[in-house]
Amino acid sequence: MSAMMNFIPPNVNKFVAWDYVVFAALFVISSSIGIFFAIKERKKASSRDFLVGGKEMTCGPVALSLTASFMSAVTVLGTPAEVYRYGAAFIIFFIAYTFVIIFTSELFLPVFYRSGITSTYEYLELRFKKPVRVAATLIYIVQTILYTGVVVYAPALALNQVTGFDLWGSVFATGIVCTFYCTLGGLKAVVWTDAFQLVIMLLGFLTVLIQGTLQNGGPKNIWEIAKNGSRLTIFDFDIDPLRRHTFWTIAIGGTFTWLGIYGVNQSTIQRCISCKSEKQAKLALYLNLVGLWAILVCAVFSGLVMFSHFKTCDPWTAGFISAPDQLMPYFVMTIFSSSPGLPGLFVACAFSGTLSTVAASINALATVTFEDFVKNWLPNLSERMSTWISKGLCVVFGTVCTSMAAAASLMGGVVQGALAGLLTGITLAFWVGIGAFVYPAPSSKALPLYLSTSECAVNNTGMVATVTPTLPPFRPQLADSWYSLSYLYYSAVGCLGCIITGLLISFVTGPNKGEDIKALLIRPVCNIFCFWSHKCKTLCWCGVDHDKKTLHDGSTKDFHKDDEKKAEGDDVVKNGLDKDIQNHILGYNPDEKSYFNTSMETESYF
Repeated sequence: MSAMMNFIPPNVNKFVAWDYVVFAALFVISSSIGIFFAIKERKKASSRDFLVGGKEMTCGPVALSLTASFMSAVTVLGTPAEVYRYGAAFIIFFIAYTFVIIFTSELFLPVFYRSGITSTYEYLELRFKKPVRVAATLIYIVQTILYTGVVVYAPALALNQVTGFDLWGSVFATGIVCTFYCTLGGLKAVVWTDAFQLVIMLLGFLTVLIQGTLQNGGPKNIWEIAKNGSRLTIFDFDIDPLRRHTFWTIAIGGTFTWLGIYGVNQSTIQRCISCKSEKQAKLALYLNLVGLWAILVCAVFSGLVMFSHFKTCDPWTAGFISAPDQLMPYFVMTIFSSSPGLPGLFVACAFSGTLSTVAASINALATVTFEDFVKNWLPNLSERMSTWISKGLCVVFGTVCTSMAAAASLMGGVVQGALAGLLTGITLAFWVGIGAFVYPAPSSKALPLYLSTSECAVNNTGMVATVTPTLPPFRPQLADSWYSLSYLYYSAVGCLGCIITGLLISFVTGPNKGEDIKALLIRPVCNIFCFWSHKCKTLCWCGVDHDKKTLHDGSTKDFHKDDEKKAEGDDVVKNGLDKDIQNHILGYNPDEKSYFNTSMETESYF
């Protein structure tokens, strides 16, 4: 028999009128941005303007949008709680983010941008065959809908249980507002709304950091308490892949995880190709890296400040809250107990992450559905009808994603090689992920740090309900090995499984000849390492002719009818290219030393 202490929770205020006013302002301003762009862009009726902003965006707003879209409320609530429980090793993600942005801007972006595609999965049809494209698109649609549902519901539930904020009101308000401004203003509205929401996220974090630091004796005291609590043990070079967070799991596993989010994710690439030149797109990614670092630093330091505040009375262990993701809202309601409106600002901060992520998902889902399915089924649509269908898809996916949030409350040859690789990768990732959910890793691998309740107020009745120990549940052999793999390696498992399976089947069925592959679809990274020898570079190209300067044979013409005139017409002349250069490097702007959007009709240098 064992006994549990019964602790008395302190009085924590709930939301008041001013908090709701501040929170409502977020939704009103976000909707207003959608209305503004609906009016401003009303004369531009093409689906190109609606889905990719007419491909005339600049790096600034796109960078802010990228940062906001991929720093959801899960980041705002989850990262500080992770640091609170496991320490500040999370800061190593700055290495993973750096690798991801470099790989995306120098490896993936040039291929996507210069090929003139709108849907990233269009590349799979150009490189392989249509079945691969369809399979990847369907998987992306299902995965994004599921993810968006969780992104909406999970933080709303955490905030509801701590602040008393209305759960279903916030869920449906999020879905309605996102659908509203996505449908009215298209990508431009999404991008500029994201920029506004990122400012709110930073303001919310800074407000919490300043107030929390003042209440806990200043930065030096917080740092000392974090050090004494083992929260500053950052660099752990243990190579055990079962450990939750080490230098290697974060630097390597984190890179694989975020490459899937940034490198080939439709939402990211769609924003990048909306830029007016490749140079602007790359600048947007690198500026976005600064934003990722800023949010990461804010989240990590919020976790350290929170640990300093609760160093002697952990609200989770004491039973004041029921889950770790409620730690940050509980902390906010504690330090701002006498400051009406500031809890509302933090909730607006959390929901800014939600709004930006949901809006990005709705816009991306509408784009891939239109580009990968609708345009193939109805190839002769007028521009006006294409725009209306795109808007309709935003409404449909906005409704579906909101419904999924409600459902989340109830949860507790080469072509054959590509398809098999894709399915194998998905299967492996799901297998290890579901196994880890059913059989959580032992604490010896997760290594949560010590949390104290020594100064929590104890109920007068003293000791309460006793608990009879039970036999440990059955755990299969895989539970302490395969299922205990660090969650950061899930993407690496899926990626490597896809690549290895695809290569094996391709070699069995016969690989493509290099000369049959369009050089525009391959990024010759070997050039970086073989810069000293053209012969060495040519050998590493495996037969793909990256020196080729002639036009394509036109086999991909059907995929880019919308861009053909731009690629062959006035825009090229306007950029000052003579006829000889037009025939060789169509789409290159010598003034900016960068490429602008063009079609797959042309070959370009790498």
